[in-house]
Amino acid sequence: MAEQRWDGREAGGAGGGARGVREPRGRRVREEEARAWAELVEAARRTVTDGLVVGTSGNVSVRVGETVLVTPSGVPYDRLTPDDVTGVDLAGLQVLGTLVPTSELPMHLAVYRTTAARAVVHTHAVHATAVSTLVDEVPLIHYMAATLGGPVRVARYATYGTDELAENMLRALDGRTGCLLQNHGTVTHGTTLAEAYDRTAQLEWMCRVWLTASSVPALSPHLLTPDQLTEVGERLRGYGQRD
Repeated sequence: MAEQRWDGREAGGAGGGARGVREPRGRRVREEEARAWAELVEAARRTVTDGLVVGTSGNVSVRVGETVLVTPSGVPYDRLTPDDVTGVDLAGLQVLGTLVPTSELPMHLAVYRTTAARAVVHTHAVHATAVSTLVDEVPLIHYMAATLGGPVRVARYATYGTDELAENMLRALDGRTGCLLQNHGTVTHGTTLAEAYDRTAQLEWMCRVWLTASSVPALSPHLLTPDQLTEVGERLRGYGQRD
């Protein structure tokens, strides 16, 4: 029997196979991983309190070296403890913990394999999900789109947890740090978990602004031009405190 992977496939086999029986495996959790897990759990709980997810929907991951820590499947975030560390390598093999990783693991791994991201946040935020059903690209309602690399694209719909969805997401993320998933939700990534989370919050806020403005009868929102967004992007490179 082929070795079990936790990206929905079996190592050395074709995609789409059933997961089968999970065998406990792993090693001792390193100190750096324990700290990253605590941060991940805090962020996952925040997605609920901030209204970005309901129940156990959505997921969060952090990359520590060659290990990806990720929220487990179907476990309420307020029940996660330091002993629940769940981690896989970049091939999808489980190396930490015994809980089954999120079903959206293929998306997370796809981001880490193709970018320099160190954290990924996926949510089912209400306004962003609503917008994903209406357009192929989020209208340029606000200059904060520049913080995501430009106009935010909507990835074509595919069943959750599949390689097809991960591939559609990567196309939408090309040159971007965030995208919408059609009829599904959001994905953002960053060099830190705080950065990825902030991008998720900004994306949801922009979608809410556009939905609010576009709902006014007989009026259409004024949108920014690509040149205006480019100018903002250049200014943002010098934004914030300097050492």
